[in-house]
Amino acid sequence: MSKPANFKRYHIRKWYVQIDESLANESGQLADGAPLRKLVLAAAIANPYAGRFSENLDLIVADSPALGEEFGRRMRALLGSDKVESYGKAAIVGTAGEYEHGNAFLTSIFADPVRDAVGGGRAWIPSSGKRGTPGAPIDIPLAHKDALYVRSHYDTLTVQFADAPSADEVVVAFAFATRGRLHARLGGLRSAEIVGEDGLR
Repeated sequence: MSKPANFKRYHIRKWYVQIDESLANESGQLADGAPLRKLVLAAAIANPYAGRFSENLDLIVADSPALGEEFGRRMRALLGSDKVESYGKAAIVGTAGEYEHGNAFLTSIFADPVRDAVGGGRAWIPSSGKRGTPGAPIDIPLAHKDALYVRSHYDTLTVQFADAPSADEVVVAFAFATRGRLHARLGGLRSAEIVGEDGLR
């Protein structure tokens, strides 16, 4: 049974927000600078291809730019005056759908408006995906938004949604961080040294 659209051609059942703020690292060392804030914004969206195969995935892709703009608008409201330094995206596909349906939600035409809303970024956005049942955890990878070679910003945020995805849904999630790991000390390119020309360094 098709579900009524409530955002463009999508049926969004629920929005989710998660905010972590780390004031010290695992050994108790106080933050070397500002606390690390990680934010996740996610939506449980009806999968128009649940239970059937389609060569064309336009029912997901066509309105992706508008969905990305809504993600960006909501994230800007959550961030307030905070600046984003790293990000990542993910999808969990309910068991009546294909892994490819999650990828269809995460294309660049969805992600680019989100990127623009948090101040732009030159690096590609890392992503992950899986099929799962309600409550399935997923690790969202994080990397610096302007240069992938900044080691201090390689990070992961694990999230789960107690009531999603239903079999006929896809959970689409975006994660953001305001800085690199607390007490990162493995060398490499520093955030302050980014040239920002090619998305790598």
